[in-house]
Amino acid sequence: MAELAPAEVLRETVFAERNRALGARMVPFGGYVMPVQYPTGILAEHVWTRTHAGLFDVSHMGPSFLSLAAPSGEPEADHRAISALVEPLICGDLAGLKPGNIRYTLLLNDAGGVIDDLMVARPVDPAAAGTLYIVVNAGTKGGDFDRIQEAAGNRATLRRADAGGLIALQGPAAAAVMGALIPQAVELGFMTYGTFDWEGGKLTMSRSGYTGEDGFEILVSPEQAGALWDRLTTDQRVKPIGLGARDSLRLEAGLPLNGHDLDGTTSPVEADLSFAISKRRREKADFPGAKRILRELTQGVARRRVGLKPAGRAPVRDGTEICDVDGRPIGTVTSGGFGATVGGPIAMGYVAAGVAEPETPVNLMVRGKEIVATVVPLPFVSHRYYRKPAS
Repeated sequence: MAELAPAEVLRETVFAERNRALGARMVPFGGYVMPVQYPTGILAEHVWTRTHAGLFDVSHMGPSFLSLAAPSGEPEADHRAISALVEPLICGDLAGLKPGNIRYTLLLNDAGGVIDDLMVARPVDPAAAGTLYIVVNAGTKGGDFDRIQEAAGNRATLRRADAGGLIALQGPAAAAVMGALIPQAVELGFMTYGTFDWEGGKLTMSRSGYTGEDGFEILVSPEQAGALWDRLTTDQRVKPIGLGARDSLRLEAGLPLNGHDLDGTTSPVEADLSFAISKRRREKADFPGAKRILRELTQGVARRRVGLKPAGRAPVRDGTEICDVDGRPIGTVTSGGFGATVGGPIAMGYVAAGVAEPETPVNLMVRGKEIVATVVPLPFVSHRYYRKPAS
């Protein structure tokens, strides 16, 4: 008899007991036991986030800090130096980041495929120059961290920060809730971040998220995590939200999920993420897979990520085959579900470029039966990020 593989050892976040006390249904996800929903259910949680403020435990993600081993003390030189260690792995311009700003970028393989999408931020404080705040996805964080540290060598050290708490407060009431707790936080604009004092400790906070709503992602120490969670959940505008609604919210917002809508064969151009390829990096062609990606930018791609609106009420799942109206296979659904705000099933997937224009009719093959669908623009629900007025 073959030897049985040991069962996967699942980690728990610092909020696990609080999640259970709130009645969360806990499931394995990304190597952790995570709350997929609370007693009110995914649909109610989705609607609450769109209308009030949802609180998400996302501590399974990969927050980290990469710091120069021997900073010079000259802020601009140190920022250029730390950026130069990471840029060979990604397609974004980190050297050009202004203090306090965040860059959404892509970790690429040599063929130009997406290993992961991630956030990289530059500190505001000149004394912290030579450090980058980096947040990667849960499912790939071990490999991502290894790749970054290997590229940095002995010139910089990566400090993992995933032993603490990472929470996301999302929704139209998020700013008012956070403003009552930390008034300075509401001065942040979309894709900026800062460090704030709170009850004797420090919170690393970005104005960003994964729902299409205004909101914040907050890194908190293990010692303060419980107190912060308790303070937020006592606000009547806030309810805890599980991973189920997080997925339906990001799908409505047209945001890709790594491992589903992005993988090592998918280029940023195919994924409709060309905006993540910074101008300077395009001009220098100095990022992984540049030859392929620059060719796709000028000559086009064979397939593209699109939105799909199926007829009827039944959700369409990942892996569903997409055919043209004559029954020829043209692609695959990579994310599907029910859009509570949209009021019906929605999906994303890759289709042949020739049928990727909005309003193109297609058929989705579900258990041998054709379901009529239409290619639609993304996102399904408009983003409501807070962008500060130009000064």
